[in-house]
Amino acid sequence: MKRLLVLMVCVGVLVSVQAQNRNNTAARKLQMAEFAIANLYVDPVDENKLAEEAIIRMLEQLDPHSTYNNAEEVKKMNEPLQGNFEGIGVQFQMIEDTLLVIQPVSNGPSEKVGILAGDRIVAVNDSAIAGVKMSTEDIMSRLRGPKGSEVKLTVVRRGVDDALYFNVKRDKIPILSLDASYMIQPKTGYIRINRFGATTAEEFTTALKALQTQGMKDLILDLQGNGGGYLNAAIDLANEFLQQKELIVYTEGRAAQRSNFHARGTGNFKEGRLIVLVDEYSASASEIVTGAIQDWDRGVVVGRRTFGKGLVQRPIDLPDGSMIRLTIARYYTPSGRCIQKPYDRTANLDGKGAGEGNGQEKYNMELLERFNHGEMMHADSIHFPDSLKCSTKKLGRTVYGGGGIMPDYFVPIDTTQYTDYHRNLVAKGIIIKATTKYIENHRKELQEKYKKFEAFNSKFNIGEPILADIRAAAEKEKIEFNEEQYNKSLPLIKTQLKALIARDLWDMNEYYQVMNATNNSVQQALRILNEKIYEEKLPR
Repeated sequence: MKRLLVLMVCVGVLVSVQAQNRNNTAARKLQMAEFAIANLYVDPVDENKLAEEAIIRMLEQLDPHSTYNNAEEVKKMNEPLQGNFEGIGVQFQMIEDTLLVIQPVSNGPSEKVGILAGDRIVAVNDSAIAGVKMSTEDIMSRLRGPKGSEVKLTVVRRGVDDALYFNVKRDKIPILSLDASYMIQPKTGYIRINRFGATTAEEFTTALKALQTQGMKDLILDLQGNGGGYLNAAIDLANEFLQQKELIVYTEGRAAQRSNFHARGTGNFKEGRLIVLVDEYSASASEIVTGAIQDWDRGVVVGRRTFGKGLVQRPIDLPDGSMIRLTIARYYTPSGRCIQKPYDRTANLDGKGAGEGNGQEKYNMELLERFNHGEMMHADSIHFPDSLKCSTKKLGRTVYGGGGIMPDYFVPIDTTQYTDYHRNLVAKGIIIKATTKYIENHRKELQEKYKKFEAFNSKFNIGEPILADIRAAAEKEKIEFNEEQYNKSLPLIKTQLKALIARDLWDMNEYYQVMNATNNSVQQALRILNEKIYEEKLPR
């Protein structure tokens, strides 16, 4: 009888809801199902988990970028974009279950108390973190904490017999969105941006002005591998290059009216030659900036076709701190190109008909399909229908929509030095570990010998001892030695080792100065500037 009464109450409540909201059948249906399961199902259920699963399944029927994130995921996702987190301020590497400090953050909490590069942190608040098989995530959770809180660190330092103890007061630690900014040649600056976050525009302006004081007239803007971020950050960056009232991007959707975003005319680099570097991993905000520069004939785009992520997500905060990121519109470049590449959430991997759940996998595999079809190797393997043709705003050059931004100058992906042997070395972390070991044993010697990076860059060479360590470590990890592949990848291995050593002795600027010497897109950009190819593409 009690069960019958509960059922009658449930039905009564649902009928009441139905009467109050006759026009929203789908919402009533969903509410009735959840209410019935929560109150009538034979066993207890976790309503929160049921709701999460329902939301996830609904979003899976939409586009690839409408997603659900729980509260913890939201926090981790927002940190890099917000531009800071709260912690002790060290760059570190896990070496044989020990946290090795690569560099303390300049003027950060750890540097202020005397923690040095090369120190090993073995305990946090008297709790051992070394030799206990603790995950990197667990270690980071112990090091991070509210600003102003204190943490006790136990440190082992090379050349010091006893352990050292430091009380570190946590503070806000900046997460920079600029990887590097330096003069790559006289009158040419180089700036690399890894994401579009809350501080990107400020970081860029600071770097730009510093380069201009060093005589910069031309700029290489590197957006290779930049997956995007905040729309406002992209608009602010594009504003640096465009004239007042020039359209940067517009958005439009079924329920979202067209919104136009224009340059304010307050930029610091509205003149001067500009080259933008992109690749297949440049997405979203990177594509907005690149598309605006290309459509206004403001600069030359070099590299490979960008990812093709042109859907606008609106974050919808839920009561428990979780979030839905719901696509509400599409991005369009000034010439009217839609950035988003085609997608079908229900397509089979072979593209033949519906197949539940396979559409997302097919979308994720699209870059591999590009490679298999030869697009990464040959520009003439890319074909766009005339229906996607558009014209740039000033010179009337032909550009195409249909997904991603196609560069003005194509640079094929470099496969000449990549081998399975090298990939296995990277996957097992052997190159980074070998670098760390080398730095730990030779830091003082290197610092005394190379007071400045310029001397290091011109004179330092990777010797046989460190290469022997790599081969030995690979054998220990059961990576079969292949002499042909090793010799093929050796120039790349040496470049990566030298760049990582430079990073550990100095910073990311120096890392990219080493790596860019062999980066084909960077070298193509320099040729375009130095051989007057730029003026042929964009005559003034």
